[in-house]
Amino acid sequence: MMSKKTSTAGPPPGARGPLGGSAAHTVASSGVKRLTLFDLDHTLIPVDSDHQWGVFTTSLGWNDAADFARQNDAYYQQYKAGTLDIHDYMRFATRAIRQQGAAKSEAAHADFMRSVVQNAIHPHAKKLVQDHQAAGDEVIIVTATNEFVTRPIAAAFGVPELIAIQLARDPASGWFTGEIDGTPSFREGKVARVQEWLARRQLGWDDVESTFYSDSINDLPLLEHVTHPVATNPDDQLRAIALDRGWRILELFP
Repeated sequence: MMSKKTSTAGPPPGARGPLGGSAAHTVASSGVKRLTLFDLDHTLIPVDSDHQWGVFTTSLGWNDAADFARQNDAYYQQYKAGTLDIHDYMRFATRAIRQQGAAKSEAAHADFMRSVVQNAIHPHAKKLVQDHQAAGDEVIIVTATNEFVTRPIAAAFGVPELIAIQLARDPASGWFTGEIDGTPSFREGKVARVQEWLARRQLGWDDVESTFYSDSINDLPLLEHVTHPVATNPDDQLRAIALDRGWRILELFP
C-alpha cells in the first residue's frame, strides 16, 4: 500500500479527545444513541478482502490463474473508479465457491483467515473498534464485500453486527446462486441498508449520533449522511472532498 501524508485535520466540532490515546471519539449527546460504522477493506484492514480471497482461491487451483487475475484486477479498478456493476461482479466473485460447494469453501475460508486475514488485522485498528465499543457505541461493519468473505473477518474484530452484501441461496441446495439478496450494501445501498437496520430497531437517523469511517469515494453517500464522516486512509478523490469540506482525516495505516 502506498504511504499517505499525515493530515492535520482534527476531530469534528464538539468531539472530545481520543479515548485511551486512540483515534476514537465520542460526542456528548444526552439521550441519543451513538452509532459507529466502519467500512472494512482499506479502512479497518489495509487490503481488499474480496480481491485477496480471489487470489487465494486461485492459488488452490479453483480458477484459471491468468484469466481470473485479469478479470479480478479489472473489477477492482472499476471499484476504485466508482464504475463497478456490483451484480455482475458478484456472479464473478462467487463463481469458485459455487462450483466447489459449501464444505470445501468453508474449509478454504478458514485457511484464508489464518494465512491472510489475521496478518492484515493491525492492533491499532482493532483497538479503534474496541475503544468505540468501550465508550458504549453500537458498532457495525458496513461493507460492499459479500457476507461469505466478511462475516468471519467481522467476528475477528469482535463485531457481531455486519451489514454486507447478502447472497441469494438456492432453495434446494441451500448454497449460493451468484445473485444478490435484497439491496446490495454498495454506494447508495449502504445508506439504505443502514436505514433498514435502524428501522428494525424502531430508530431513525435523528435518533442516533452517527460516525462512519471509510477510505473510498464509493462511500460518499453514507459519509454525507452521517453526523461525523471520517475519511480513513482515503483515496485521492475522497481526500480532496474531505479537505474541501473540513472532514476529519485519519491515517490508520502507515
